[in-house]
Amino acid sequence: MVLPGIGPNYHVEVESFKERKFREVVKQQYDFSCGSAAVATLLSYHYAHPISEQEVFNAMYALADPVKVQREGFSMLDMKNYLDSMGYQSDGFKLTLEKLDTVAKVPAITIINTNGYNHFVVIKGVRDDSVLVGDPATGSRVFDRQTFLNSWNGLVFLVRNHVEQGRLAYDMDASWAAHAHANYASLIDSKNLSQLTLTLPRSNDF
Repeated sequence: MVLPGIGPNYHVEVESFKERKFREVVKQQYDFSCGSAAVATLLSYHYAHPISEQEVFNAMYALADPVKVQREGFSMLDMKNYLDSMGYQSDGFKLTLEKLDTVAKVPAITIINTNGYNHFVVIKGVRDDSVLVGDPATGSRVFDRQTFLNSWNGLVFLVRNHVEQGRLAYDMDASWAAHAHANYASLIDSKNLSQLTLTLPRSNDF
């Protein structure tokens, strides 16, 4: 952007609100790909492993049941199989938000229920009564704690090795710089990793 009246060579970098929201979130490209976008977000912005959603999607898709993926989306088991193949030790855990924030202290992929749909997001940090989430559909957003808890089943998917890197990139000041509030509702039932899939709303559902 060139500012008028202060010289032809004076440029100012302008970042849109949408760009700011996706500064540290990989945007999903398909209705059913928030799982691969969440994994790409986790690796790119929390484990110093820049990678595109398409690359993650292709690799996860090759390891998964393609019919099930197209019908239900990726599961946490699909994520585990992919990350294990990349040398990351990963598992699903049932944790309270307090234990995630004070004991694990690393970013986590989880599922929230938004408007009746299960949706993979990344928990990037917790502060006081706020939860910072990287949402592959809408970007970075902050929930008040109770609203988040009402939409959450308490299951988190964590990388168990590379702990130092994970903790360095958890709850960072820079990550809180751009956010938007959202309201989600409806608690989702706990299921095992292979059953934890999602169905995203189609474009005309919004």
